[in-house]
Amino acid sequence: MTASARPVNVQTLLNEHPFSPFQWLIFALCFFIVLLDGFDTAAIGFIAPSLIKEWGASKAALAPVLSAALFGLAAGALSAGPLADRLGRKRVLVGSVLVFGVACLASSFARDLTELSVLRFLTGVGLGAAMPNAVTLMSEFCPDQRRATLTNAMFCGFPLGAAFGGFLAAWMIPNFGWRSVLVLGGITPLVLVILLVLFLPESVRYMVAQAQPVERVRAVLARIAGAAKVELASRFVLTESALASDAKSGLGVVLSPAYRLGTFMLWLAYFMGLVIFYALINWMPVLFKDAGIDPKTATLISALFPLGGVGAVYFGWLMDRFNANRIIAVGYGLTAVAIWAIGQMVGQVGALVLIVFLAGAIMNTSQSSLPALAAAFYPTRGRATGVAWMLGIGRFGGIAGSFLVATLASRQMGFADIFTVVAIPSVIAAVALLVKQWAHPEDPAGKAPTHAAAH
Repeated sequence: MTASARPVNVQTLLNEHPFSPFQWLIFALCFFIVLLDGFDTAAIGFIAPSLIKEWGASKAALAPVLSAALFGLAAGALSAGPLADRLGRKRVLVGSVLVFGVACLASSFARDLTELSVLRFLTGVGLGAAMPNAVTLMSEFCPDQRRATLTNAMFCGFPLGAAFGGFLAAWMIPNFGWRSVLVLGGITPLVLVILLVLFLPESVRYMVAQAQPVERVRAVLARIAGAAKVELASRFVLTESALASDAKSGLGVVLSPAYRLGTFMLWLAYFMGLVIFYALINWMPVLFKDAGIDPKTATLISALFPLGGVGAVYFGWLMDRFNANRIIAVGYGLTAVAIWAIGQMVGQVGALVLIVFLAGAIMNTSQSSLPALAAAFYPTRGRATGVAWMLGIGRFGGIAGSFLVATLASRQMGFADIFTVVAIPSVIAAVALLVKQWAHPEDPAGKAPTHAAAH
């Protein structure tokens, strides 16, 4: 090492260097992980009518199959976050994609609903582990000023994968049978595993935080900024959050006094968002039909609700420029108004089409922006756990949402009243994010760098 050797701040280098082709490769790999996550998560819904027809299954008998992946998603997220903070992002990502690929492929050979339920649970474990770690890894290769935009853009792979899966399934099932959808959903991730092993790097922020050899960090950064910028580096340093925590484990950081209130508010917001999503995605067709809209029209209108997640790119742009907590809180506030308005539109099909689309666009955009918010909130040693546990705890909101409308309907509650109740979780989510902002204020740039970790 020469006399001119110097420390290099990893995040400063990422901030000052143009987004490189190597970073775009990382983006593409993470985007395809999330795309396949969306495809495989939605696959069971596409094949459900075929299962009823081929196996003579009742709708009630399908419930365990449909819910198994939700429980698997929660289990995968809750376990994989701490593992990624201990073992590294790449290892857990490769392992999780391998798990959901193998389990989905095995599902295509299931002989009955019991086997399919078990394999869907295992698929869910892999899916639940993959999503938060893709978000974490991507966020750790982003410049501060573009982190939310790029992370949200990557997250858009999920609704695109689900929608793309619907189009493919509509063509594949009549021609090749329902098992072909699961074969495709299994083989494609296994091909992606090979690409991840060959081309996906470990997070440089993670390697610095874990005091891994300088040469490993230098090799990755050289592919971003060029060898000349890092070859004289004697060590690498890392700016971290201003919040102090001496916890050693990822979960210890997330639940430490410095982060605890913000953590609970993120959990509450994500939980409430999924209460809304699953309450409406599962029950809107039934509610519209009961309100006098013919079944085909009810289904088509309901299908507009999940289409708006791509708007997260715009929210990411806003989050990078303004206060991210308040931006998303406003999104949830507008969601509450839009969902309430759905209940006022009975008998007005044209207006209903517009308001359902707007409600879905705002709600899905707000929900899809929370992983980027969580990734920016936690320090490197707790980031994977923080993002993963928010997603994992939130899955139970999805389960609660599925039962919410059924409970309201059983009490003979009217159309408008049901949508008024379903709007309330949006208000709670908005308040939770304002509490987080109060407890952990963002500076005007949305960042608060302070002490440096080094090696």
